Amino acid sequence: MRWVSQPSFQGWTCSVCEWNTPLPTLLSDPEAKTAYDRLATAKFRQHDCAHYLPRLKSAEPASFTERIRKLVSQGFKPKDAVDILLQEVELENQNEHAVLDQARREGQDFLRRIREGLM
Repeated sequence: MRWVSQPSFQGWTCSVCEWNTPLPTLLSDPEAKTAYDRLATAKFRQHDCAHYLPRLKSAEPASFTERIRKLVSQGFKPKDAVDILLQEVELENQNEHAVLDQARREGQDFLRRIREGLM
């Protein structure tokens, strides 16, 4: 279990897999933070790395398809996972239309493979 503090995420993560529990944005009371840490520790002990994607070893960001698969493995329907990914990519890359186009292509390809039973 390790603490991550980045502009896009702050909270506890697993060093082996993609499990995480983000710090609630308005949490400021020290007692509430302590309660959050206890809850995160309990959730960490209960999680099974086999149910999450492995943590990427390289500095290269996850592919869009991999991010969609992660959302689906967390219980989202494939179409909803693609929609969420596209919203995230749009927020992350506001002026980079080529990146958003690539995410759309990978999302459509993912849904096509699901429809055809290839996944």
